[in-house]
Amino acid sequence: MRYAISGASRGIGLEFVRQLLARGDTVEAGARVPSEARQLASLAREAGGRLRIHTLDVTDPNSVRAFATTLSGSPIDVLINNAGIGGKWNAFAEVDFEDMARVMETNAIGPMRLSSALIPNVLKGGTRKIIHLTTRMASLADNTPVGVYGFAGGAYAYRMSKAALNAGMRTMAVDFHEQGLITAVLNPGWVQTDLGGKIAPTRAEESVQGMLRVIDELTLANSGRFLDYQGKEVPW
Repeated sequence: MRYAISGASRGIGLEFVRQLLARGDTVEAGARVPSEARQLASLAREAGGRLRIHTLDVTDPNSVRAFATTLSGSPIDVLINNAGIGGKWNAFAEVDFEDMARVMETNAIGPMRLSSALIPNVLKGGTRKIIHLTTRMASLADNTPVGVYGFAGGAYAYRMSKAALNAGMRTMAVDFHEQGLITAVLNPGWVQTDLGGKIAPTRAEESVQGMLRVIDELTLANSGRFLDYQGKEVPW
């Protein structure tokens, strides 16, 4: 199968590439600065043509159009919207609204922009899946003083951007149901990445292994869901 992945140069995105190649899939990998993506380049040298690296900045319409043009006419079985940023986690009185706009552009608008550009490719694919990586911190029900990670409150830009992404996914699930599009938002868990930090309890390998299992098992009947990397339902 052919996958397209944004933010593929490090962390969860890089681990997706690594595991997909290991199981024999083909990957179109997007990175903001490919010349700095050394680990990705190393995987490409060993992949026998099954990994192509592209310049892709989901906040730049021209970059997204160029990526889509490169893939023009090529079926994509699964698009994984992985690119995202954390932004500043300031208290409400100290919210940096310019930073908030940047986070919203990257985490909410960017995945919709890329999905829009590649949906013709996805609808030509065999599985017709678009997956967006989100966070449990986008859950309204869980944002309480006893939230599961102890992260209740704060992180306004990050929470709001991912909640907006969730709403966009849910709307896509409705609008493209008749065309057979399967879409979902997946919470990878608190993962040991640059964003998650070294104290995070989940290794990237474990998270991605679980998410691939969930992606493989998704059907049109359960499109539009908010799931974690173990396949468990996350409260909206």
